[in-house]
Amino acid sequence: MTQDCLFCKIATGQIPSKKVYEDEDVFAFHDIQPWAPVHFLIIPKLHIPSMAHLEPEHAPLLGKIMTLAPKLALQEGARPYPDGGFRIVTNTGKEGGQEIHHLHFHVMGGPRPWLRG
Repeated sequence: MTQDCLFCKIATGQIPSKKVYEDEDVFAFHDIQPWAPVHFLIIPKLHIPSMAHLEPEHAPLLGKIMTLAPKLALQEGARPYPDGGFRIVTNTGKEGGQEIHHLHFHVMGGPRPWLRG
């Protein structure tokens, strides 16, 4: 955890959020400015600034997040594949559109037309 990181504070409960999921490694919560009918973020509790900072030892954590995303998307209202679905977006660095420097995955789904990003 980094003391001045917004997402670290959310994961530890210092800042309230609408929680979707939590375990010892991962925290998921609804986006406060959703772009889609289903829009939540999945973050590792471990403070990793971005995708550019991943190391081989992070592979199990990333695998956990990627296998969790479809389950949570359905739980939160995305319709099943193939007619339904969801999008996973991760911004990296300033030019990649990253605003909060704690690795996070936006999971977005639901009926369109939310074509954005």
